[in-house]
Amino acid sequence: MRRIGVLTSGGDAPGMNAAVRAVVRKCIYHDIEVFGIQRGYSGLINGEFQQMQLGSVADIIQRGGTILRTARCPEFVTRAGQEKAINQIREFQLDGLVVIGGDGSFRGAMALGDTGVIKTIGLPGTIDNDIACTDVSIGFDTAMNTITDAINKLRDTATSHERVFVLEVMGRDSGSLALYAGLAGGAESILVPEKDFDINHICSRLIRGYERGKLHSIILVAEGAASGIAIGEAIKKCTGMDTRVTILGHLQRGGTPTAFDRNISSRMGAKAVDLLMEGRTNLMVGLVAGEIVGTELSYALSQKKVLNEEIYELAKILAI
Repeated sequence: MRRIGVLTSGGDAPGMNAAVRAVVRKCIYHDIEVFGIQRGYSGLINGEFQQMQLGSVADIIQRGGTILRTARCPEFVTRAGQEKAINQIREFQLDGLVVIGGDGSFRGAMALGDTGVIKTIGLPGTIDNDIACTDVSIGFDTAMNTITDAINKLRDTATSHERVFVLEVMGRDSGSLALYAGLAGGAESILVPEKDFDINHICSRLIRGYERGKLHSIILVAEGAASGIAIGEAIKKCTGMDTRVTILGHLQRGGTPTAFDRNISSRMGAKAVDLLMEGRTNLMVGLVAGEIVGTELSYALSQKKVLNEEIYELAKILAI
């Protein structure tokens, strides 16, 4: 293994910079040349390669986003786009590639690995935590803490004005962010796409809480479950309660990564280099029961991340 490339693809996630830093410095430690590829697969197609040095990744471990930038690249999905990428890989004589991103990014990595031209390793970088074969993905912990902090702040206003607040959070088709942040923030109801919900039941609980003297309530809605605005309107119509809606949006994707995210990102980045040095390919690196492990990309992509039923039931019990 003489030359390794690293890129970030898809949505940015706090901790991506820590992973890039680990890949670069682990490569340099082992006398492997390492190239940062700008703007994901778009940069791979267009030859946006930059050789990285120790100083290239100085003072980035605490920064959110990604210094390598990221972009969607519909062209890479096509055979012609992949051929352009392969030509660039050959021109720069890359032996290995580390791809940090979500399931779409992993499919791109597997397509390249299947050609036999380059060995590929994927790192799960997405706040949605919707990648199978890893307990958490890079950025999830930071986003969860961002949402929890928002809940804390909303409670102050909700209590002062005796209001119901509906908070819509990200997650695509996964309810992990809403579930774990809702548990941590003590949300009265958590709506996730994996579970059906009855708006009348939610309203009945709100009314019962009000009758026993509760001054406020927080309803957390995962974007894949329902529209926060629609839920807010339904609650107001059903209960007559003063109801407000907040949509956090892209605030959840930015910010300084937590110590947890920095640690797992660093460990995953270093593990990716180890696997490439062993001649492995088409693997993803994940955190499983506290250990950093490699799993076949094809297997990981064939599995569906399931919601933790125990945590879901606990959140309901504690919200009574």
